[in-house]
Amino acid sequence: MTVNESGTLPTAQVGVIVIGFNDAGHIRDAVRSALAQGPAVAEVIAVDDASTDGTAAILDELADGDPRLRVIHRAANSGGCGTPRNDGVRAATAPYVIFLDSDDTLPEGAVDALLAAALRHRAPVAAGLCVRRELPQRRDTGWQPALYRRAAVHSSPEARPALLRDTLCVNKLYARDFLAEHGIAFPEGRFLYEDFVFTARVMAAAPRVATVTDTVYVWHVRRDAAAPSMSLDRERIANWQARVAAHRRSVDVFLDAGSKPLARAARVKFLDHDLRMYVRELPLRSAGYRHAWWRVTRGYLAGYEEAELSAARPPARWIARVVLAAEAPRDLGRLAQLAARPARLLPPYAEDDAVPVWSADLPGAALDGVLGPEAVPPHHLPVTVDAELRLAARARARLRLRVHDLYGRLATIRPEAAEVELRRRDGGPVLRRAVPLADEGTAWTAKVVLPLSVLAGRDRRDGAAPPQTWDVRVRVQCAGGAFRTTVRAVGGGLHRAALPSLRHGVLLARPYATVNGSLALRLASGVRGAWAVARR
Repeated sequence: MTVNESGTLPTAQVGVIVIGFNDAGHIRDAVRSALAQGPAVAEVIAVDDASTDGTAAILDELADGDPRLRVIHRAANSGGCGTPRNDGVRAATAPYVIFLDSDDTLPEGAVDALLAAALRHRAPVAAGLCVRRELPQRRDTGWQPALYRRAAVHSSPEARPALLRDTLCVNKLYARDFLAEHGIAFPEGRFLYEDFVFTARVMAAAPRVATVTDTVYVWHVRRDAAAPSMSLDRERIANWQARVAAHRRSVDVFLDAGSKPLARAARVKFLDHDLRMYVRELPLRSAGYRHAWWRVTRGYLAGYEEAELSAARPPARWIARVVLAAEAPRDLGRLAQLAARPARLLPPYAEDDAVPVWSADLPGAALDGVLGPEAVPPHHLPVTVDAELRLAARARARLRLRVHDLYGRLATIRPEAAEVELRRRDGGPVLRRAVPLADEGTAWTAKVVLPLSVLAGRDRRDGAAPPQTWDVRVRVQCAGGAFRTTVRAVGGGLHRAALPSLRHGVLLARPYATVNGSLALRLASGVRGAWAVARR
């Protein structure tokens, strides 16, 4: 079956499988977004995993209003997401299926975009962009956006191993016959990160994969929810243990299928993504968690081959070498900065026989790829740029930058100027200021004055603008190229102050360090706006 010559899609081709447990507050929106996809949707199968709130009643009410909706009420809770999804696949009759969680939504046109690609390329799997939407701010971030910047068709995952970076199951359309032919299903029962294993089983079956540039799934991130989602519930060591176990099982899926290239790609992805994500949060965890995490991680990384470590990006492989070389947690603040995106390798920079190493007492953790013919390109270097911001009179701020050299690499490309960028976090305007850099031998420095009144803006009604948060970045221009990075907040200027302003009357400014240590600036203008923020 293909797209008609007129470009019209055949109708009733897709079954949307919605799973939910005790999510009466959100499941209505999820189901409605599936039903609103249009005539391509033959059926919506909602699986209620034995909810004890009003979820079941809401689903039954919705089913009374649309014959395409069928509801499956499980008698007992499965403890996970895999079993209800498997129930939905078994109940489906449409040629294609797509998965939807009860607290997320499908954007308009998602099913049409995926179905058109699957039919046009005769691909049993079609995938599109998922966006993580932070609520209530409604700030969207693309998930693995590099995979979906252009439409493409791949003969198999081995032809495009980067596909393994997207382990989500929900932003993809699957031919039901393909799943049945290869016996592909989710792990049953209470199994965290079940989508890791399901996606590995799909990719191990070597399907043709079509990708589209459309946003096909909206993943709602509610950090203030009473019961955090699994992806956000990372404060317990059991979460990391479950993630490692699911990843280990995924690698075994590839090995059992005889695909060593995909097994290696999965291992490298674990270093570049999973390892870095959890290392960023280690300084926030308890001592007991850190030691348990270190022990679990060392045990897993011990099974890596040298080629797999070397294939990861430098920050990830350097972190892995530190974990393997140190028997107990160490330098967690420095490791967290290296795990940030973009990465920062903080001084001091030690060497062992002219070889860069993590520290003088840990020579086994070599920082390979910094010097020599295989050196990291300048724009990928984890350069540290320190920024000290001090509030001044007349609603201004003085910003002092310090760009640290990194084993002499920057000296070879000669930093010349810095362009300071202040980006409003809600996606609004960007303020730029360019200044020359002064060479101090092992570092380069610059000073710039920032007009806070301009950043605060103005509301036409009462002279006050809503509070705004600005992130500070810098673009370093060198004789041999340029690189852009965030800046690390340092110094004693991180305090709130009320500044008199001719434009706003009063301006409340609060520079602060983000969770990753980067510099940000919060502004509220006008007496009412400043008072509201100060009171909170």
